[in-house]
Amino acid sequence: MDKFEQIRAFTQVVASTGFAAAAREMGVSRSTVNKLVIALENELGVQLLHRSTRVVTPTETGLAFCARCVEILANLEEAERSLTQVQEEPRGRLRVNAPMSFGTLHLAPALADFLMHYPDLQMQLTLSDRFIDPIEEGFDITIRIAAPQTVASLIVHPLAAAPRVLCAAPTYLADRIPTHPTELHQHSCLHYGQLAAGNHWTLHGSDGTHTIAVSGVLCSNNGEVLRDAAVRGLGIALLPRFMIEAELQQGTLQIVLPDYYPPELTLSVIYPVNRHLSTKVRLLVEFLQKRFDHTPAEVYAPHR
Repeated sequence: MDKFEQIRAFTQVVASTGFAAAAREMGVSRSTVNKLVIALENELGVQLLHRSTRVVTPTETGLAFCARCVEILANLEEAERSLTQVQEEPRGRLRVNAPMSFGTLHLAPALADFLMHYPDLQMQLTLSDRFIDPIEEGFDITIRIAAPQTVASLIVHPLAAAPRVLCAAPTYLADRIPTHPTELHQHSCLHYGQLAAGNHWTLHGSDGTHTIAVSGVLCSNNGEVLRDAAVRGLGIALLPRFMIEAELQQGTLQIVLPDYYPPELTLSVIYPVNRHLSTKVRLLVEFLQKRFDHTPAEVYAPHR
């Protein structure tokens, strides 16, 4: 039995957290994948996987072995590509997950342009503001706007800074403009409701760092909801600048406490380690990197 097929089956089971999902990815039967992995375990004389009716997870030995296997397969694929010198066209399905607001405002137009170049590619875009597990939910690529992070089973590729600002409508600020972060507890603050620390805002300034407990008439797990509420004069919102750039230009929102700024977030593309040389993943990552490298500076650069 081919050792590389065994290794490919094993790494795909780990990435897919199950034999059935791995079989679908490989285009073979579940029993074939199971036989390949059992043969590999028998040859090595170790248990690589914990099996249950719901999910399959690697043992400690299996996790370490999987990391080495991924590297071996990646090196093999790169060697094959260097020999053939053939530029493979991406084909098949590409599953992408992204935040709702960024997806509608910026990602959707970018993906439409990307698909124009690759007619053999089908894309499934899922927009959600909750943090998902890309491996468990089977996404090839996930876009996140969050604090920089490192995850052992994922490759995190930063694309651009995603600064946030405090903002409010001129009507709200007409007679009560805060001059210091400590005054925010006296204001209606529109905050994200799904975050454990959503009712606390941290702001940095020349006089140090301030973490303020805030409350208001509305909290939501969607930034566009908070933006629209801020435009209507319901309070102060802390939002990514890319989401409110038009409102700032139009004057329907204005920046509050411009000398104070929250911790920066990063726009990143995330994908499982076993897919980092996939042609469709590689080309999309390169496309997004070029696309957002050319995003106007006022959208992604901090405004301080």
